[in-house]
Order: sequence, then structure tokens, then C-alpha cells
Amino acid sequence: QLVYPHDFRLTEKEKTSICYLSFPDSYSGGLGDTQFSFRLRQSGGPRTSPFQDDGRYNREAPLTLQREAAHYFGYVYFRQVKDSSMRRGYFQKSLVLVSRLPYVNLFQSLLQLIAPEYFDKLEPCLEAVCNEIDQWPPPVPGQTLNLPVMGVVIQVRIPSRVDKPGSSPVKQFNQENLLPAPLVLPSVHELDLFRCFQPVLIHIQMLWELMLLGEPMVVMAPSPTVSSEMVLALTSVLAPLRYCCDFRPYFTIHDSEFKEYTTRTQAPPNIVVGVTNPFFIKTLQHWPHILRVGELRMSGDLPKQVKVKKLAKLKTLDTKPGIYTSYKTFLHKDKSLIKRLLKGIQRKRPSEVQSALLRRHLLELTQSFIIPLEHYIASLMPLQRAITPWKNPPQIRPFCQEDFMKTLEHAGPQLTCVLKGDWLGLYRRFFKSPNFDGWFRQRHREMTHKLEALHLEAICEADIVAWMKDKSEVEIVDLVLKLREKLVRARCQHLPVKEETLQRVGLYIDTIIGSLPEDLQAVLHH
Repeated sequence: QLVYPHDFRLTEKEKTSICYLSFPDSYSGGLGDTQFSFRLRQSGGPRTSPFQDDGRYNREAPLTLQREAAHYFGYVYFRQVKDSSMRRGYFQKSLVLVSRLPYVNLFQSLLQLIAPEYFDKLEPCLEAVCNEIDQWPPPVPGQTLNLPVMGVVIQVRIPSRVDKPGSSPVKQFNQENLLPAPLVLPSVHELDLFRCFQPVLIHIQMLWELMLLGEPMVVMAPSPTVSSEMVLALTSVLAPLRYCCDFRPYFTIHDSEFKEYTTRTQAPPNIVVGVTNPFFIKTLQHWPHILRVGELRMSGDLPKQVKVKKLAKLKTLDTKPGIYTSYKTFLHKDKSLIKRLLKGIQRKRPSEVQSALLRRHLLELTQSFIIPLEHYIASLMPLQRAITPWKNPPQIRPFCQEDFMKTLEHAGPQLTCVLKGDWLGLYRRFFKSPNFDGWFRQRHREMTHKLEALHLEAICEADIVAWMKDKSEVEIVDLVLKLREKLVRARCQHLPVKEETLQRVGLYIDTIIGSLPEDLQAVLHH
């Protein structure tokens, strides 16, 4: 019906997709308000974002919270109430917030404030809210923001890449000058993992492996709320490692990618997709891993745990909850985690404490897996003494899987993880996954930038006048052009170089130009 701000450009294809994704697509007899999320592929070519920050946010934010380049997130607040004046006998409406940021907690909390007001007062309410949001500061990683909206101040900290993984959010909230007291969100994005994973706690390790390997997976749920929470929870289990595959927290048969995902002529793509329409049981039964869950209910004891079943059992429409897969885990189950969670249930520990325990366990598992890779890739960096000012910096040595495997004997995951199993087999499978590719590219880019930075520092330390003594004009002009190019690149790519180093290189260039004949000076100054 309407888009705010009015000047925000969505293609017709995007509008249609957003409309379909904003409503439950299977019959939901439930009345009242529900909230869920979706993720949508951008269509119609690149377009400028209204928030120009030269990429600073993405450089400083954790990899898992970067602004998406080719996808939008949609956060939905859906209301369904009986209304005899409507043709269908129901009032059904959704308010959707669209963003490139994966801040599920912040945006869903915001919708809880805005949507009920909007259904009541309609457009003027949105206009007032947009005016307030226009005044919000940009999200700067590491900062705590106070965000006023509709008479409430939401207070939340934006995580930063330099935060220690697994540390609880820093309590740096200054509340004395804020009246009324702010609505403090403990996290912009973290879900209640314990609640989301309730029916599959005993399989958490298998799910972690499937995510690590980027395996295609379907989550079949009774509602978009359960499907989107489960998919977002699954994609978060690898933190701080980035999940590099595609994921759709909620997906409908009207989606433009429907044909692409349901075709049997090629293998299913590396994607986790959340669905609610029973029709998908038939169309996606060729997928290798299907997780079927019921409604999530918080109860006083360990909820009924789903069983792992063969895919052949999936044929019927009234499929029972379960993990339908023939996957055999590489690592043995960790019984101690379940015991600790059970103890927490018996002692009536709050859900957020159980979630923290679960998150800590997953973090330690991911770190045990990734640390040997980090050690090995660091050993491929050239030695600092090999970096000399007047030669191009040496290359990073290539990543050799077999060499890496040899390091595992004395520096493998067994040093930090008690879990036994086929770690080597898990690494070999991981090397074929998009998650390895994404991790490796990111690290390689960071190392290349570090090399460039070290080279600029080496140039600064060098005695340039001595070097120029026996050089021809051609060689000197060539050096000026190369140094200039380096300087431009350092600024464009925001290399990890001190500002004073860049200024000294600039002075060097001026010094060298000053020593050349005047006609050349004039050319180089242009």
C-alpha cells in the first residue's frame, strides 16, 4: 500500500517478493500478532545506498554483521484479527522494515513499538517515526547508541570486530541523564539460541557440522516465526566464522528462485531455506538434509528431542518432526553439553543463561577448528626482513592442503577440544565448501594489505637520497610514479598504515621531484 521514505526505489520484482514474503503462506488459524524475518535477493542492478560511509562500517563491524551488498533483510510484523467489515471476515496486514543490516533484535523491537500504533493511526504515524529515525546517528561499531522513537529511547551497543569473541556486551550504559529510563537491548542481533534449538539440542553438533560444510538444508516449520528463527539460529552457530552461503529464513512458493531450488536436474544449492507450506515436502524431498520442527514451546523440562531419520520416510504429508538425513557426523557427540543444559533446566536457569552456555560451546568448537588454519595461514606470510624498500614485496606462499594436514599432528584441534572423531575428514570436506573459500579470501586480502603496509613502512625507513645517487632520470621518474600509485592505493583500500607514514611517503615524493630538472618537475606536478 505504501513505502516510506517515498523516494526509496524498489523494483516491481522486489515489491512483489516483499508482498508474498510478508504473509504466512500456509493456513494459520492463529489470531493476533506475529513477527518473523526474511532475506531477499536484490534485483535490478546495483543502486546507491542513502548511507554513504566509504565502507568504514564493514571494515570495523564483525564479519557476521556486515551490511549486505546484494540482499535485503525484511523484518515483518503481521496482524490477523476477526473483522466482520472485511470481505474475508479478517483484518490482515503487515508492516515490514527493510534493511541491509542483520540487526534482528533491534528491528523487531522497533516494530513492536511502531506497528500497533501504525495499525491504529496509519500513515501519519509512519511519517512521524521516519522523521525521528532520520535523526538517528549512523551505526558505528563499538559505540552505544541512544535511539529515540515514539517517546521511548532504545539503547543498544553496535558490536565491533575488535570485541573479544564470546565476551558479554560491555556495560557502558550511562542512564543517569536519560528520562524516561531507556529500553536497553542486550544485543542488536543475538537470538535466544536455547529456545530456538530446543527440539534439536542433542543434535547440535551435527547441525554445526552441516553449517560448517555449507550443506543444503531445508527447515520445515509450522509458522514463519519458527522457520525464520531456526534458520537465523543455524547460520549463527559458526560465529565468529562467517557463514558464506545463501540463506532464506522464510521462503514461499511464489518466490522468483522457487524453480531454481526445486529443480531435480542439478544438485541443490548451498543454502539453508526455511519453509512452512506442506507443498514443499513434495518438491524438496530430493534435498539431502531436512529438519522438520513443530511449534516451539518453553516448558520446565527438556522438550521432546527429534530423531534422526532416513530421507525415504519423508514421503507422507503429515511428516513427524525429525532430522531427515543420511549424514554421518565426523565428530563424536558431546554428552557433557547436554548434561550441563539438563542441569540448567532442573535448576530453572533463565533461558538467556542457557543460551550463553550454548553459544560458548559453539564458539569453542569453531575456534578449535579454525585456530590450526589460522596458524598455518600465518606461516605463509613472508618474513619481515624479506621486505625491502626498492623491490616489490614478496608473494604470500600458496595454501597447500597436504602441508596443512601435516601440521595437525602436533598443532591440531585436539589441543583445545576434547572431542574425538575424524577431524582430518572434516577438514577435507570443509576445503570444498563456500565457507572455506570465503574465509581464505578474507584472510588472503588482509595479509596482502599487511604486506603493502609493511612495504610502505620499509620505504619510510630507507635512505632515499643515497639510493638516488647513481640512478638515471628514467629510474627516478619510475619510482615517483610507483610511490604515488602506492599512496593512492593505501588511501583507497584503507591499509593498516599510520597516517604519519603516508605523510612521510608524500614528503619523499616531493623531495625526489625537487631533485629533478625543472621540465620534468612540471610534468610530474601535473
